[in-house]
Amino acid sequence: MRRLLKISFDQALLSLTPILSWFCLSLLIDKNLISVFTITYPLQYICGIIRSPFSIGANISKNRDKNKNAVMSGLVLGSIIAMLVYGFTILHIDSFINFMNMDASVYHTFAIYAVIILALQTIFTFVLDKLYYENQNNRANRYSIIFSLLNFSILIGTALLVRDSITIVTVTSIVMSVFTLYVFLRNCNRFRFRLNFLHCLKYDSSSLASYFFGFLTFLFGLSNALEFGAEYGLAITFVSLITDTQWDALESVTILAKVNVSQKKFNYKKSLRNAYALLSVLYISSLVMFFGLCQFYPLNLPLTLVFLGFEFLDFLLCPAYYLYTSFLQLNWSAANTTVNRIIARSLRLCCSFLPTPFCNCIGSITSTLYQLATTKFFFYRNFLVDKNGRVSRRRGHRQPSLRYHYSDLPVDKD
Repeated sequence: MRRLLKISFDQALLSLTPILSWFCLSLLIDKNLISVFTITYPLQYICGIIRSPFSIGANISKNRDKNKNAVMSGLVLGSIIAMLVYGFTILHIDSFINFMNMDASVYHTFAIYAVIILALQTIFTFVLDKLYYENQNNRANRYSIIFSLLNFSILIGTALLVRDSITIVTVTSIVMSVFTLYVFLRNCNRFRFRLNFLHCLKYDSSSLASYFFGFLTFLFGLSNALEFGAEYGLAITFVSLITDTQWDALESVTILAKVNVSQKKFNYKKSLRNAYALLSVLYISSLVMFFGLCQFYPLNLPLTLVFLGFEFLDFLLCPAYYLYTSFLQLNWSAANTTVNRIIARSLRLCCSFLPTPFCNCIGSITSTLYQLATTKFFFYRNFLVDKNGRVSRRRGHRQPSLRYHYSDLPVDKD
């Protein structure tokens, strides 16, 4: 449980800081700036798309393929790709803002800042993943705290001293770039470029598919939902503010499961119990944020509660299928697990075009229910869980990608 809390803390901190930053900037500079969070929300999935093969997959490849050069090779190549992709986005930022049905003249400068920070967070997350798989969670925690506090203090501190948007963005971007470069270089090892991209892709292909379809879903879904007017846009933005950090924290369930599976320490019952213990904390934190922040916005409360209800239901369904998918990806069939995730995300993408402001909510629940049902079926059809939570293969079922048995593995004591 300690490891899960440490990883979830890192994920939550990196997510919470931008939320608090946009909230403070909306009070100090312009109330419209809170919407930058919603405008750039789809771009968060680009981080996951790049991270999946070049960070998560590379770290698993180091353990599975005994390729000691995989992590640094993925770290360097992934960082270069991230800078190119986000740099291209910055060059076309006005077109992107207009596509999201917002005014580019209002959001131009701070949208550029948001993209720069997303690029830096992508590279920073690569370093954190490297530390997680090396069991250096305390070091990762320290880096996360410094990164988040530095970002928030420089951004808001500069905003308090000057009101010029370009100055605020420039100062903060330079400071955060220097710190990210320091962390990157501090954790670099000597290596030879050697990366089996297909293996890295296979080890986390279901997550890659999920991020890709998530990007398309929110790109078109949010654009669709924002067409219904400011009242719906404000409700969507507010619910995103009080649940996005929690979603990122819950992603730690998947991260730790993959670490444990790759290190032969996976225990299903313990992992599920810890996941729901974490979820209870996330529920409470969302409610605290709801009651603490709702007074600052002219919300339509019934409408906002409907959106929040969808999010809470989705939270409840996710931990089990997160664990099923992580295990099946590495120990059953990467291809079948990925195809199943693609089908689920395709259903969600189709729902994003429904002529309703609740299109993303409907799509999310539909996708989650499908994945929970199918991954549970595949898991228990091919594996058994004993009373201690250890997983072993069912006899008579051929598992081409299974490398080892779990029936005699030690229980993770962290």
